[in-house]
Amino acid sequence: MAGNKSPESAAIRLSLYLRHLRKMKKERIISSEELAQFIGTSGARVRKDLCYFGQFGIAGKGYLVGELQEEISKILGLDKAWGVALVGVGKLGSALLGYDGFRKSGFNIRISFDVKSNIIGKKIAGVPVYHPYQIPKMIREQKIRMGIVAVPVKAPQESIDLLVISGVEAILNFSPITVIAPADAKLMQVDFTNQLEIMSYFITNKVKEKTQARLF
Repeated sequence: MAGNKSPESAAIRLSLYLRHLRKMKKERIISSEELAQFIGTSGARVRKDLCYFGQFGIAGKGYLVGELQEEISKILGLDKAWGVALVGVGKLGSALLGYDGFRKSGFNIRISFDVKSNIIGKKIAGVPVYHPYQIPKMIREQKIRMGIVAVPVKAPQESIDLLVISGVEAILNFSPITVIAPADAKLMQVDFTNQLEIMSYFITNKVKEKTQARLF
């Protein structure tokens, strides 16, 4: 693996490359230009992304799909299963527990937490539900390093703080408010409203561009 620190954007694109490689026959050879077309980038960009992590491919030909898929999986840490903890078992949290795509990609939600007494001690989609006061104990016992927060808007920061001090190193936050995490913990925000606002901007300005085009 290359010694230089790679940009996070390269890792994000690797995930997209891998998604398309998984749909192909492993014995097939694919060029960087062909792989680039899947996400709307250039062959040079693909080659540069891969060079951050090492030397891959067959000179003058391209990449063997099976080998490249295996190498990208290792780079992304997907060659092993990851235990995940979920905080917040409401409608969204329950849906996440039932989402089979996580398990197929090697992410297993092993434990969940919620304050509702009617679900504590039960299992939802096969995952046990505990009270949040058990977060430190259960996180350490299960050796969990990833967390998902899907709690109401009043509680995400408290949940994130508790996960971090319990040893969780990366958190995916679905709560629609600004939260923070220490520099040594990775925090990613999923903001549905923000994404809809971007979509609204795209549609609005697309209409404006068409109107202006007709005027000229």
